[in-house]
Amino acid sequence: MTPHTSTWQTELAAAFTKPSHLLRYLNINSHTASTLAEQDFAMRVPLSYAACMEKGNLNDPLLKQVLPHANELIQYTNYSHDAVGDLSALTEDCIIHKYQGRVLFITTGGCAINCRFCFRRNFPYSEVQLNKQKEVRVLQYLHNHEDIHEVILSGGDPLLLNDQRLKHLIDQCAAIAHIKRIRIHTRIPIVLPARITNNLIDILSNAALPIVLVTHCNHVNELSEQVVTACLALKKQNITLLNQSVLLKDINDNAKILQELSEGLFNCGVLPYYLHLLDKATGTGHFEVQQEQALKIHQQLQNNLPGYLVPKLVKEQAGEASKTLLI
Repeated sequence: MTPHTSTWQTELAAAFTKPSHLLRYLNINSHTASTLAEQDFAMRVPLSYAACMEKGNLNDPLLKQVLPHANELIQYTNYSHDAVGDLSALTEDCIIHKYQGRVLFITTGGCAINCRFCFRRNFPYSEVQLNKQKEVRVLQYLHNHEDIHEVILSGGDPLLLNDQRLKHLIDQCAAIAHIKRIRIHTRIPIVLPARITNNLIDILSNAALPIVLVTHCNHVNELSEQVVTACLALKKQNITLLNQSVLLKDINDNAKILQELSEGLFNCGVLPYYLHLLDKATGTGHFEVQQEQALKIHQQLQNNLPGYLVPKLVKEQAGEASKTLLI
């Protein structure tokens, strides 16, 4: 049986796109949503994600991740439109080749949810995202570089591609002899679990190469019953599930919250993978947690959790050969 009976496309189309509508749903009268910030970076919040928020609470940790705020207009030192050096690492249109042995495809510019801390909120998707015209050159690039062993599908969110398109990309990559696995970075199992249909699970589980699915969950409150069902359905088919989180001020910058998150993820069949310091993208500075505090929080996690539930604390620095491990 499909984990969710509603059509995911219908749910996506019905997502909240106006702060006033979301706040009305949450029974919040006064608010700090910024019209200017909304114009700079549009709001999108699926109902299934909004349903996880506490009614009447403007400080809800999920709401703070998605509600446009005037703080996004503050100019912070050392913040930029290309915080992690994606544009300088672009090779063939939509391939980002930063690290040895793996490349990243920008498969789409769309997301099911627009997180206010997004490091690609200023990314020129229209210029570089993968399309059928670019696909021939992209696949040729893979053929020509036998040192590439892993393809990462990213975006936007690659699970917004329709099943046929997603299967086609997976099959094309799997047909190249030196590609050993495919990694998919997605927030959709967390924010739009209805997308995890039987057909999608079949595509992933029957792929010719191992699929690693990396979710993005920041707070245990995001793990609704629907999310748990979706993740366990994927896990049941032996799809490797990992999670990466971003450390966010006044949202999850607390060892107890992160401990609860790790425990909750494990109960869904998902292993904590990375805990990121904030990427310094323009418009996101108010979310930053200082590295010194992050190290203290991470040490508390190490003290309180078994090692397999402790995510690696990392930051990404443009031009480096890998993510920087902080502990």
